[in-house]
Amino acid sequence: QQAGACVVLGSATPSLESRYNIDRGRYRVLSLPERVENRSLPEVEIVDMREEFLATRRQSTFSRALTSAIEARLERGEQTMLLLNRRGFSSCVACRACGERIECRDCAVTLTYHRRDRRLLCHYCNYAEPVPERCPKCDSEYVYFSGRGSERVEDEIHRYFPEARVARMDRDTTTKKGSIVKVLKSLRNHGIDILVGTQMVAKGHDFPNITVVGIICADSSLSFPDFRAGELTFQVLAQVAGRAGRGERPGRVILQTYSPDHFAIESAKKQDFMCFFNQEIGFRRALSYPPFSRLAQIRISGRDKAKANRAAKEAGLSCHRTQQRDPAFKCIEILGPIEAPITRIAGRHRWQILIKAPGAGILGLFLRQVLFDKNFSQKKGGVAIDVDIDPFYLM
Repeated sequence: QQAGACVVLGSATPSLESRYNIDRGRYRVLSLPERVENRSLPEVEIVDMREEFLATRRQSTFSRALTSAIEARLERGEQTMLLLNRRGFSSCVACRACGERIECRDCAVTLTYHRRDRRLLCHYCNYAEPVPERCPKCDSEYVYFSGRGSERVEDEIHRYFPEARVARMDRDTTTKKGSIVKVLKSLRNHGIDILVGTQMVAKGHDFPNITVVGIICADSSLSFPDFRAGELTFQVLAQVAGRAGRGERPGRVILQTYSPDHFAIESAKKQDFMCFFNQEIGFRRALSYPPFSRLAQIRISGRDKAKANRAAKEAGLSCHRTQQRDPAFKCIEILGPIEAPITRIAGRHRWQILIKAPGAGILGLFLRQVLFDKNFSQKKGGVAIDVDIDPFYLM
């Protein structure tokens, strides 16, 4: 703005805020409605995994449609990409006898089993411990592993298609320098038949020989306690679907889900951003979430749970006192304080307050008065209080 520069935002799946700014006349839109050389979009098929289970009477990672599609591509020398946006082998380790789930010692989350390293790992603080042979609570031998990650999908693909050349691309396999480039070069040179990966495989790669994309669990992020859950789901599905059929041969996308009727899933099937936008924007308007408001998140965290709780309540009182002092702040909505969806990370107990305001100016004025309230301190006995304007992540 200071330099008078022109800013170009490019995306097939823009944020709702960016698209809304077009309607308000703040942004000018330039559309590319066709693929290069007018190539057709891939055919997208939704597989209802509830019906799949009733038909086969078994809980399978791969539907019959996806299995047959992979077989056909292997016979023709074409490539397949599989997405499961969760790394590791099993997402939960529990005891069948007492129901105990093995959690991180420092975070309020279950540990993920990584079979290659034979360890349980926390994906938030990187705490790791060996895999127990017996339940640490009741000493039962009936410890079992549930949930699927990209490592398990890779293992099952090897068993289903033993002759196929399979590679995995996620944070566990791409930590070494040059490892991502090595995988992508092998894919381009047809050294890989099936690529399994997390969200990083969805981003902008152009491999003309990939003609099938399989999305293992399309609705995994819909249950997140975040108002952007539907938007993030649609974005990932639309992006990974765009990896199929980028060459002369037509592409096919198989989208496995337990929520086939959700509008984010339906819009991803149509690859129609405006279809998604027109439905999601109504929910945002009704609940006064961005782009119809500006949002601030006050995060309170501390190693002592009681102190963090007390500081969160004091922060909430400060917000309400500030609102009551000035009639101009009646338009402000205060949500909380409440425990964060993930109540503890890296040993710190977490609380949050969400502040919704009709504009940035009134929000900034309100927060300045809250933070300079004489009864409010941002540092109290090991408790940290941070403010995030327009937060992207509410977990």
